[in-house]
Amino acid sequence: MFDSLLAAIVLLLAIAAGFSAYKTRAIEQTYPNIGELTDIGGYRLNAVHLPRPATADLPALVFIHGASGNLRDQFEAFAAPLRGRAEMLFVDRPGHGYSERGTAENALPSGQADAIARLMDRCGIKSAIIIGHSFGGAIAAAFGMRHPEKTAGLLFLAPATHPWSGGVDWYYTLAAMPVLGWLFTQLFVIPIGLRRVDTGTLNIFHPNARPADYVMKTAPELVLRPRTFRNNAIDVVNLFAYVSTHAPRYSEIKAPTVIITGDSDDIVLEELHSRGLARDIAGAKLITIRNLGHKPDYVTTDVAIAAIEHLGGQPRDLEILAAEAEIRIANLPTEPSKSSAGSQAVMTS
Repeated sequence: MFDSLLAAIVLLLAIAAGFSAYKTRAIEQTYPNIGELTDIGGYRLNAVHLPRPATADLPALVFIHGASGNLRDQFEAFAAPLRGRAEMLFVDRPGHGYSERGTAENALPSGQADAIARLMDRCGIKSAIIIGHSFGGAIAAAFGMRHPEKTAGLLFLAPATHPWSGGVDWYYTLAAMPVLGWLFTQLFVIPIGLRRVDTGTLNIFHPNARPADYVMKTAPELVLRPRTFRNNAIDVVNLFAYVSTHAPRYSEIKAPTVIITGDSDDIVLEELHSRGLARDIAGAKLITIRNLGHKPDYVTTDVAIAAIEHLGGQPRDLEILAAEAEIRIANLPTEPSKSSAGSQAVMTS
């Protein structure tokens, strides 16, 4: 009896592992790498690098995606409207998308900021406006502190930068564990996660409507691959302690800074993170948009681009543009959330 039960468990685990391996290959075939891998010193980062065009009127721009994301997220939002105006670098953070994880330091925002700085060196980018969305905001803040000579400006989009209450979701805690986490990501994440991609991406945009082609264009399923999901979980689990230590140092940031956030963001609370940044960084401009959720990069792309122009030295009235965006949002359809938002951690990009 015991032998039969053990054999059945082993068989089920083998089936789960085989399914995960099969779906990992299928996901990568559906969403192949659109970037280029560059060695930055013992490991490779993946990025799409658009060289400076002759018509450029802006400084170089470096885009940093959030948790559970990859470079496609920011690429789809900004590459087309900014093409011909700036050199652009869209980065898969270490261990995400098609980037290799690299050293142990890359489990922290500071290590990932250093990795992006080395990639900029390889690409010949001396300084840039750093744009960070969600979890990418913590990395942008670390970049501004650690590499001020490379920081022409900082744009934070719904950033996660300060300690919060409520912890992180259980599956991140489990996935980050040394042994159980490896088993969980290898056996269960893909079959469970594939059923939640639609709901999860709808919740990212809530209360705003998600673009119909968002999932196909931005490839959120890439994070379900076992190794990537584990890296993502470790990042999220480490974030609280990191920002608890480093948030008091944000006053060291001297670069021109703009923060764009929504007052209806259920993923990262604007009153905690965005207002905290505006308080901590001298001269930072805070733009809060009513009825905007966690995706100002997509719902108010025009305001984000105007902020980039402002940081690039061009005259832009961001408050007027934000007010116009509020009117536009009020006339757009809304998307009901499919589930409760859960903890105020960085759950998705």
